[in-house]
Amino acid sequence: MSTLDQDLKTAARWKPLALLARTPAAVTLAVGFMALMLCVMCFAQVIQPHAFDHVDLLNRMTPPQPLDGASWAHPLGTDTLGRDLLSRLLVAAQTSMLLSLLGTVLGAAMGIALGFLAAHKGGFRDEIIMALVDFQAAMPWFIVALAVLAFMGNSMVIFILIMGLYGWETYARITRGLVLSAREQGYAQAVRGLGATPAWIYTRHILPNIAGPLLVQLTINFPSTILFETSLSFLGLGIRPPMTSLGQMLGEGRDYLISAWWLAVIPGFTIFLTTLSMSILGDWLRARLDPSLET
Repeated sequence: MSTLDQDLKTAARWKPLALLARTPAAVTLAVGFMALMLCVMCFAQVIQPHAFDHVDLLNRMTPPQPLDGASWAHPLGTDTLGRDLLSRLLVAAQTSMLLSLLGTVLGAAMGIALGFLAAHKGGFRDEIIMALVDFQAAMPWFIVALAVLAFMGNSMVIFILIMGLYGWETYARITRGLVLSAREQGYAQAVRGLGATPAWIYTRHILPNIAGPLLVQLTINFPSTILFETSLSFLGLGIRPPMTSLGQMLGEGRDYLISAWWLAVIPGFTIFLTTLSMSILGDWLRARLDPSLET
């Protein structure tokens, strides 16, 4: 093996470490925490030490074990029914992450599709779609969600649809502007001159070129969706027993802040770390993918 080949292999081996060294510590921690949350989202039922709904009234409201020096059967303590808080936290994080991810993806898909439609059709269709965007942006969607769930009941389908409709107008507005700009670029005009169909141009050329800003918007909108879901569950209009979510755990523990603070503090701190980590990651991606922000 030549010296050049050895140098290339050495450089390839050290490249990830060099990239990690240039990454801010806050971003590294945020990525690590979100990786942990993704593992919890996928394997919560596997790694939970106890059944999350197992009731043990003899061990109700046990404090976190490092605080009382007892056995480590319940590391984060138990709730008012003696259910293991760590197991409930894992399942609650899984539920909140899955619902927030599903709502974010649905909203992004709807907004991007309508943004492409508005940019492609133009005319009165564009005006109708943008009027809907302005109407959605002006509505207090949280109040609308409260009213819909209060009158139509606790239906999981309705709950997911409400979450999917949250924030779609931002994607539609951004997509429309990006498509109108990209459509006049040289590569789009060249492909159009070769006889490509609009669907081919949009899906194979324009969409990959505008995916960066849309991905950044998704990471920015995801924390808001988590807060939206946890707020509804906190008020008792989202996830309800026997299922659990971070907002529902926070709502159950709010009456015991003095006598059993861990029932509300632990899920609340988990919500805070999740939204903060995703916001840090979104800001970092925006700085990396938007050349205009480089100094």
